[in-house]
Amino acid sequence: MIDEQTDKPRSSFWKELPILLGVAILVAVLVRAFVLQTFFIPSPSMENTLQIDDRVLVNKLVYDFRSPERGEVVVFKAPTAWSGNPDGEDFIKRVIGVGGDHVVCCDAGKLVINGKQLDEPYIYSVDGEQDKPADQEFDVTVPQGRLWVMGDHRSASGDSLEHWQQSGQDITEATIPEDQVVGRAFTVFWPVSRATWLSVPKPFEAIPNP
Repeated sequence: MIDEQTDKPRSSFWKELPILLGVAILVAVLVRAFVLQTFFIPSPSMENTLQIDDRVLVNKLVYDFRSPERGEVVVFKAPTAWSGNPDGEDFIKRVIGVGGDHVVCCDAGKLVINGKQLDEPYIYSVDGEQDKPADQEFDVTVPQGRLWVMGDHRSASGDSLEHWQQSGQDITEATIPEDQVVGRAFTVFWPVSRATWLSVPKPFEAIPNP
């Protein structure tokens, strides 16, 4: 009787194991599809905020409840004109302007959003020399439901400004539809030595609504 009682739980465990594994896999798939996903940084366009080979964690659920906001680092499905890849490609940039924003370059070497100068301490710098906020003057109003996005490494980023220039100053070609945003990158988790939160820089708090 003792042997029969100890064998029964073992038998039950092995029968339930495939179900438990199946549930675990299903949960992992659902989390990746709808909640969180990791992304690998392949280019220098967001330096020094993000370095090549960094891994970031992206919240894919947040924009189901609200729109992207200025200063957030977002992953989005790049238009074919941006990536050259008809199968689609994920890009990562910082949101500078949202729908209705008036974005101008430059005043005293700074971007101006809705009449307010924007300090950008995150812009790429090397040996104490910082990139310019933009390599040419521009004056745009972001269409509703779209985003003006720029890389922190302004001189090495294929972003809204570059595509505004290349498209003959077509604001639609230069901006990203909100519904193409995959999610918000909110932390660098690898390498561990660079682990940090990707919070919204404080200067964005002073930008007024249009």
